[in-house]
Amino acid sequence: MTSILGISAFYHDSAAVLLIDGEIIAAAQEERFSRKKHDASFPSHAIQYCLEQGGISPEELDHVGFYEKPLSKFDRLLETYLAYAPVGYRSFRQFLPTWFKEKLHVTRAIQQGIPKFRRPIVYIEHHESHAASAFFPSPFDEAAILTIDGVGEWATTCIGIGRQNRIDLLKEIRFPHSLGLLYSAFTYYLGFRVNGGEYKVMGLAPYGRPAYRELILDKLIDLKDDGSIRMDMSYFNYCQGLTMTSPKFDRLFGGNARSPESALSQREMDLASSIQSVTEEAMFRMAQHAHEITGAKNLVMAGGVALNCVGNGRIARDGPYENLWVQPAAGDAGGALGTASFLWHQLLNRPRTASKIDHQKGSLLGPEYCDEAIRTVLDQRKAVYHVCGSQVELCDEAAKLIADGMVIGWFQGRMEFGPRALGARSILADARNPNMQSRLNRRIKHRESFRPFAPIILEEKLGDYFEFYSESDYPYMTVVGFVRKERRLKPETLGDAEPTETRLGQLRSDIPAVTHLDYTARVQTVDTHRNPLLHKLVSRFYSLTGCPVMINTSFNVRGEPIVCKPEDGLACFMRTDVDALFIGNQFLLKSEQPPWD
Repeated sequence: MTSILGISAFYHDSAAVLLIDGEIIAAAQEERFSRKKHDASFPSHAIQYCLEQGGISPEELDHVGFYEKPLSKFDRLLETYLAYAPVGYRSFRQFLPTWFKEKLHVTRAIQQGIPKFRRPIVYIEHHESHAASAFFPSPFDEAAILTIDGVGEWATTCIGIGRQNRIDLLKEIRFPHSLGLLYSAFTYYLGFRVNGGEYKVMGLAPYGRPAYRELILDKLIDLKDDGSIRMDMSYFNYCQGLTMTSPKFDRLFGGNARSPESALSQREMDLASSIQSVTEEAMFRMAQHAHEITGAKNLVMAGGVALNCVGNGRIARDGPYENLWVQPAAGDAGGALGTASFLWHQLLNRPRTASKIDHQKGSLLGPEYCDEAIRTVLDQRKAVYHVCGSQVELCDEAAKLIADGMVIGWFQGRMEFGPRALGARSILADARNPNMQSRLNRRIKHRESFRPFAPIILEEKLGDYFEFYSESDYPYMTVVGFVRKERRLKPETLGDAEPTETRLGQLRSDIPAVTHLDYTARVQTVDTHRNPLLHKLVSRFYSLTGCPVMINTSFNVRGEPIVCKPEDGLACFMRTDVDALFIGNQFLLKSEQPPWD
């Protein structure tokens, strides 16, 4: 038996993953245990969970790997600061203590965090870890590989090929020219948090027009036919400063960056639409070039930009590939999985067998809790709950409440690995309800009103509601598709001057709560193999209503990680407008609960 622990840490979304004989045994992000969103600290809790799940002690680990090479990254940072000196001294002064304290001493941090592990630590390159996370768990024997993010050591984008148990990276774009950092610069300028708010820009984009697209292509970047880019760095400040953009950027777009939480104007919506349009075009050209140099019929993707599901949708719809598979934990957390997989297949040369269903196990790789542990928490908090005698009864009760217009918390089985709730730590509701998007955003999630919600749908019913262009399944919410034309409604055309709330109120399909302004939806298919309990629930809802679609959003509120433990789920339920909580074989109705302290 060979056990391998992969670790990512110290930038954002720290995580740990355990493989035993090549099988993914456990994977989790540190934020779920620490309750600090995007926690970048050493993933002590995640490592402890992985080892407990695998039933092994630290000294029994055969290999530990880290998802990038810190010395190479330090070299890039130091070289960049020297190139801009003396400009950027303030940023340099802030950067040095963090690096000398922990980031240059990853080996020491791992030895302290896993004190009984005494073997050498293996370091692989950042984009190797992304590429490995994309290809090795995928269902393909051979695939083109595309990884796009902000930056690793030097690479910001890589194209490669995966065959059986090996990956080879063929081409790269190097720092400071980065599609990910370009998108993050606009994220910053639009008043959202970098490395956390990029999906808000993607959600805001349909409310605007790409009015600044040509300005971006003319002034900010030179986008080539092969997807490679060169950026005019005079408009950016991330190499030498504490902000993403420079005053020249502000002048180009007619004003300073939006203050966080201030009102959104049509200008911000048009900027979001413009950078989304440019990003999609660059992603598409990169994917096309990957096909030209590899000839592969399949494409796999990872890196933070691979979470741009709208761009992925265009590649799936218009690209040259038969199949697309995107790593559900595409960001830095997934680097821990890529590191462990790279060690097993590439460095140890262990064989790999592809199968029709991927090896990600539905990304349900986190901790689960037995009914006894759940009831202990419920009893301690004096919660009033009902016990179901079977999964059939559980799904029947939940489906009836959702069909009656209620919102439920769904806490079942193993927690998801990656940023998406996939039906283990989810909030579920009726996609047919025209008021549900507003209710979820305002009274439950406490977030911006323009944010869309994703649908889950029985896999066998996908073609009845959505347009997709390959035989791939879509279990991970990584690809956007269009609602079928026959299900769309034609709302009265509103001008750009109309407020966002007015445009939000337009009905666009017979599943209005999950249909975005442009008739798209970030779809998750549900099947009996990956999540049979969720399939039972949606099937029961379908039998009651004739609709095989529900809203699925993450079980958390704005600013907090997805819930992990039963006490997290109970607290989120009691502090929000969720009507009922289904946790293990128990369910709670909000109307029956005592006051929450």
